[in-house]
Amino acid sequence: MQIDEFKLEAWLNPLDPLCEYNLGASCVKALGLREMLEFVGEDADAVLEELAGMSLHYGEFDGSRRLKNAVARLYRGADPNLVITTHGGSGANNMVLSELLQPGDNIVVITPTYQQHYSIPAALGVEVRRARGTEENGYLPSIEDIERLIDRDTRMIIATSPSNPAGLYVDGKLMGGIVAAARSVGAYVLFDEMYRGLDDEYMPSIVDAYEKGISTASVSKVYSMAGTRVGWIVVRDRETYDRLFNRRSFDTICGSVIDEFIAAIALEHSETLLERSRRIVRANKAALDAWMSSHPRLRYCGVSHGSTAMIRYD
Repeated sequence: MQIDEFKLEAWLNPLDPLCEYNLGASCVKALGLREMLEFVGEDADAVLEELAGMSLHYGEFDGSRRLKNAVARLYRGADPNLVITTHGGSGANNMVLSELLQPGDNIVVITPTYQQHYSIPAALGVEVRRARGTEENGYLPSIEDIERLIDRDTRMIIATSPSNPAGLYVDGKLMGGIVAAARSVGAYVLFDEMYRGLDDEYMPSIVDAYEKGISTASVSKVYSMAGTRVGWIVVRDRETYDRLFNRRSFDTICGSVIDEFIAAIALEHSETLLERSRRIVRANKAALDAWMSSHPRLRYCGVSHGSTAMIRYD
């Protein structure tokens, strides 16, 4: 198959090492390894000594048990036995889309969103139907907009929540409507939840709400460790898990023992790291708010719950 050019990555990545200020970056300020360990209260020297003695043989084929337990605790009632570790969040999304979709299916994608969620399905021969967020609907389509696009061949409804780039969060009411619509035709619901966690209160996940809900995420964005390349998929049923685990065997065999070790330690202290990220994001958002207030021709596209905002200009 031939897939579209990944326009964001093609534009952003070559410029990243060249610029002094990167206003296109979506990760909260990156952590160093020792910095992270000391920040969460670990004995950095002891951890680094343990790391130095680790075998570089294959890791646990279904993912580090320690990491799977830590990921499951980020959700309400998630089963660590139904967590699949992946090569980053992009690997998680690619695995779900490639395994669960086939030609003849259609999907409903809430846009604007990350390009993976429409370009990969299109390349697979799947019909992509877009529920478009606009200024008129607050940049999130209504449940009626979504329902009009669904039929018996709808295989999946997809959203990024909080979204990239606008940071819009699918709240409980809209999430409930999406679940009801998906359940009526037996469709999966995939939420890319990469930016989830920056609110003070617990942010419900799609796997909290739906038996065929699928959550993908990683340590890249709100946990400030994109270089570890650790992501995950959380599902609710064994059949879907088994299919995705088989796909993972074709894609990556297993994860990096070093990356999964580091990510597990970080996620065992998830609230400490999230509080750091909230503090950084709020300070930067205040600076952006002040700048925006002096530019009357600019306005936000909704309220951001993530680390990025989308700005509309007159």
